[in-house]
Amino acid sequence: MNKLVQNKTPARLDMAQGISGFLLVLFMWAHMLFVSSILISNDAMYWVARMFEGVPLFGKPYPILVSLVAMVIGVLILIHAVLAMRKLPADYAEHKALLSHMRRLNHPDTWLWYIQVVTGVMLMFLVGIHLYQLMMHPGDIGPYASSDRVYSGRMWPLYLVLLFNVELHGGIGIYRLMVKWGIFLGGDDKKARRNLRRIKWLITLFFLILGLFTLAAYYKLGKAHAPFAGERYQPQQTQVQP
Repeated sequence: MNKLVQNKTPARLDMAQGISGFLLVLFMWAHMLFVSSILISNDAMYWVARMFEGVPLFGKPYPILVSLVAMVIGVLILIHAVLAMRKLPADYAEHKALLSHMRRLNHPDTWLWYIQVVTGVMLMFLVGIHLYQLMMHPGDIGPYASSDRVYSGRMWPLYLVLLFNVELHGGIGIYRLMVKWGIFLGGDDKKARRNLRRIKWLITLFFLILGLFTLAAYYKLGKAHAPFAGERYQPQQTQVQP
């Protein structure tokens, strides 16, 4: 009697894609919260930068730690991208047929998937530039160094486009993972999907607004610091009287 042989490879690859995407979204949100420390104060951002260089643990900065983190994230992004590309149209004819099919169905989740595809392709280029800069210049992170890069280095257009792409891509990715694995769907799937989409857009809107305010703060500080571009920030030292 012949036994039905099930190929579990596609399911395993899909699981790996979901896990890698989930980890990247968590990192993206945490990264945004850390970077937005500039909205608190220059000292707060300085402390966050030195924390990632290991100062609280080793007593002095090791910028190489930032490079290592950037490399790990880069590898994770590469793995996620390769796994995701399995589901993309292979040529123009397939892409044209997909768009025609999407217009006929007009299904909101399908359009979200397409937005995720477009933003994902753009992120492969945008994130690569950002990660390369971090790996090659890991010590150039701080209130003045980061602001100089945004304003004097004319990197703000790239960061602006990167912000919208990464937040849209990540938010849709988390939503689709929850739908795929039936998380919080309950009994009424259609109602649950609508609620999840609303939550997804609220989270995306929150991080977009936070990101825009953060980028504006770096731009403003960089513009004010432009005459002294290249100078490093020194935190305010509290004088203790004996």
